[in-house]
Amino acid sequence: MPNRSFIDAVGGLKVWVGGGKRAPHKPLLILLALGELSRGNKDLKFADIDVRLTELLKEFGPPRSSYHSEYPFWRLQKDGIWCVQTSREVLPRKSNTDAKKSELLKAHAIGRFSDSVLDEVKASPELIAQAAGLLLVENFPGSIHDDILGAVGLDFKEYPTTIGRRRRDPLFRSRVLTAYGYKCAICGFDVRLRNQTIGLDSAHIKWHAAGGSEEVTNGVAMCTLHHKLFDLGAYTIDEQRRVLVSEHANGTRLLQQVLLDFHGQGISETVRSDDAPGIGNLRWHRKQVFKDDARPPNLRA
Repeated sequence: MPNRSFIDAVGGLKVWVGGGKRAPHKPLLILLALGELSRGNKDLKFADIDVRLTELLKEFGPPRSSYHSEYPFWRLQKDGIWCVQTSREVLPRKSNTDAKKSELLKAHAIGRFSDSVLDEVKASPELIAQAAGLLLVENFPGSIHDDILGAVGLDFKEYPTTIGRRRRDPLFRSRVLTAYGYKCAICGFDVRLRNQTIGLDSAHIKWHAAGGSEEVTNGVAMCTLHHKLFDLGAYTIDEQRRVLVSEHANGTRLLQQVLLDFHGQGISETVRSDDAPGIGNLRWHRKQVFKDDARPPNLRA
């Protein structure tokens, strides 16, 4: 990786792009590897990564019929920060040069950061937090950053959030909250401490990290709980602006109170009709975040 720092390489990751679809495979793999590196583990067996990365993709990636952990594990080599060692030559797929999952398993494949990256991190351990912060800011909404860090075994009190390439509009939050009368559009939560709003967010429908705009039509006022559930895909909002709960969301009494009581119900209307959620943004969330399938419209339990 000559003349290119680890942070520069992470910021310039070659991530698959197509039709607005999310592809968090490489970012999640690097975060997983950073978690292991922080504990002194440099060599990662693909057999272990296959299981753990697949779980991360299911939890924090878009819904898919199948998950391919082998793609980022093999393709990350082209970014100059990753190496794969095998006990024998692996056979590629017929359609491209990627190694098959079965081949990586049979060849006892091991992945690790390149020597130049390891040397950089050894000299400057803070690079782990910097790289993780960049990956989170560039690929995921802030509401689930702590969840991802916990899942990969990283724990930072602080990490850089100002090194992302897209600047945020500081007025987005106030405009969205004003549009919804300073209450959660799902449950109506509107607690204040004197004049201070508590536990109320301006949630992006199409994530800022995925290129979502800072227009009010790409935001919904939500309490912090419904914001996190929305960003994790436990529910979505359909084109008629009704709440649809995923059949994969489960629980008991609290699930009923927090989600199922709102299933099939419309969200609060905006003060001005022009500020209502944009259809294109809602469609993006349904396809790229929501954990399909939705529960039947006539059932709430």
